Amino acid sequence: MSQLSWKTHELTVGELSQRSGVPASALRFYEREGLIHSRRTSGNQRRYTRDTLRRVAFVRASQRVGMPLAQIRDVLSMFPDDHVLTKDDWAQISRCWSKDLNERIEQLENLRDHLTDCIGCGCLSIANCALANPYDQFAEQGAGPHRLLRN
Repeated sequence: MSQLSWKTHELTVGELSQRSGVPASALRFYEREGLIHSRRTSGNQRRYTRDTLRRVAFVRASQRVGMPLAQIRDVLSMFPDDHVLTKDDWAQISRCWSKDLNERIEQLENLRDHLTDCIGCGCLSIANCALANPYDQFAEQGAGPHRLLRN
């Protein structure tokens, strides 16, 4: 593949893939999902603006911390497709997700700190369950790991 030039204003899907480290198939999927956008040449080839690299990096980082694609799409939809995201835009996105990210951090810390304990699933298979969940009292709260998910 050819060396990318910083003078190039648009990238092919292959160049975007090479530069971002994201497979071309994933980039096409992101486009179908409305996360990134391209224009089509007269030969129907995709062309992406260079700022698409930022959006792809944001999508990947967001996915890595468990943000659903629908939430990623929602926050990106606050901006026009051709808008180059600024520092202020990133701050606005951060404010939108601050509460959710803090809750995720709290859940991960709770998981880390209590993973070896009984998680209150009602299984009664761990010796500790008879003490932590006598008479399967967590069953009254429905299915799931209630001690692990409590806040």
